[in-house]
Formats: sequence, C-alpha cells, structure tokens
Amino acid sequence: MTTFVNPVYVALDTADTAEAVRLATAVQDSVGGLKLGLEYFCRNGADGIRAVREANPLPVFLDLKFHDISNTVAGAVRSVLPLAPRFLNVHASGGLNMMRRACETAREEAARLGVEPPLMLAVTILTSLEAADVAEAGFTPPVEDLVRRLAALSRKAGMDGVVCSPQEAALLRQDNGPGFLLVTPGVRPAGSAMGDQRRTMTPREALDAGADVLVIGRPITEAPDPAAAARAICETIRPAAA
Repeated sequence: MTTFVNPVYVALDTADTAEAVRLATAVQDSVGGLKLGLEYFCRNGADGIRAVREANPLPVFLDLKFHDISNTVAGAVRSVLPLAPRFLNVHASGGLNMMRRACETAREEAARLGVEPPLMLAVTILTSLEAADVAEAGFTPPVEDLVRRLAALSRKAGMDGVVCSPQEAALLRQDNGPGFLLVTPGVRPAGSAMGDQRRTMTPREALDAGADVLVIGRPITEAPDPAAAARAICETIRPAAA
C-alpha cells in the first residue's frame, strides 16, 4: 500500500513558468508534491515541467485528464512518460478499455525507459460539479452514486486510484479498502473561499474520511507567504500525516 508522509500536493495553477518555479521553490520544504495541469502544460509543454522539476525535486502530479479513444490516450500517456510523473490521470468516463490501455501503456513505457511507473488515477466527477450540473449533462444524480460506479470501473481497469471530492472519500474507502488511492481536490482550510469548488471539506476532514492525497491550490499559492500557509495546513493534519 502506498503511503504519503506529507499528503499535501500544491496545485500550481498558472500558465507562467517563472511563477510556477517561484511557487515550487517557496513550498519545497513544506509540502509533499506539486500538481501541474492543462493550463500550464498547454502553454509550456515538457520544457515547462522540466523547469519546475529542476527547481524542486518533489514528485509531480501531471494533471492532464486524458479523455479520448483508447489508441490516442495510450499515445498521450507514452508521450509524457519521459517526464516521470508520480501521478498521471485520465477521465473514468472514457470507459474500461481506455483506462486499461492507459495503465498498460504507462507500465510498459516506464519499463522501457527505466523510470518508475506513475500511479494512474481516474477522474470521477469534477469537484466543481453538483447534482444539478450532472443532471444537466444528462447523467442521473445523485453524484455519490455516479462516483461509486466510476470508481468501481476504474479499479476493474487496473487504475491505482481515483480523483474524487473529499465528500465521496468515506464511501469509496468503504467500497475499495485501503489499497486504492483516493486523491482529493476540493480541499479548503476552514475559512477559505470555495472558489470554483463545490463539494469540499477541510484537510483534516478529508483525511479522516479516507483521502490519501490532498490537492490544495489557492489557499497556498495566493497567500502572502505560500510556505507559511502550507506549513499551517500541515499543522492541522500532522497527527494523521506523521
């Protein structure tokens, strides 16, 4: 079972390489890893990821949420494996075969390159969506049932875990046991603005519910002192994170 001494991954939600490097350098002694997503990757590509990795040795969650036909997703996974991400994700709604191919490709390509294979995650339902949103998109609420079904499909496909809101963490931990990773965005310290997140919890609540990794962005990156903000969050979870 994978364990995380410090479960806080900072979401560097910027398109600017200099800003990403600044933030990564500021928090490198305070958090367990970094998350870089589509906004950053579409602007800066592999060179941008390497720049952050050179500034900060922490593991990277490459949050690209691949969702396409199986061959295309397999090719995309193959293309980013030289960056050796710790986490890589796809959308669970891409289906069983797409997820299975993504997992197989990641492990095969990692072996070929001689790098550690990434932990493969499937995104269930985005934390910015509520019941009304999923109904409008043509899915049948409640959200919790959708998340549970997608998590079960992800596990069947061989994924290492899922990305879910902390509000579903307890149900998914009950369904899947301790070896299935639960990575939770939508984590907000008490008193923080929700931003575009809807299904949220505090860091302590999320860990108590069964989350393994907490993805936290603006409460850290928009703080006057990002390192101090990260340390304050880690203090609230220290008993569980030790």
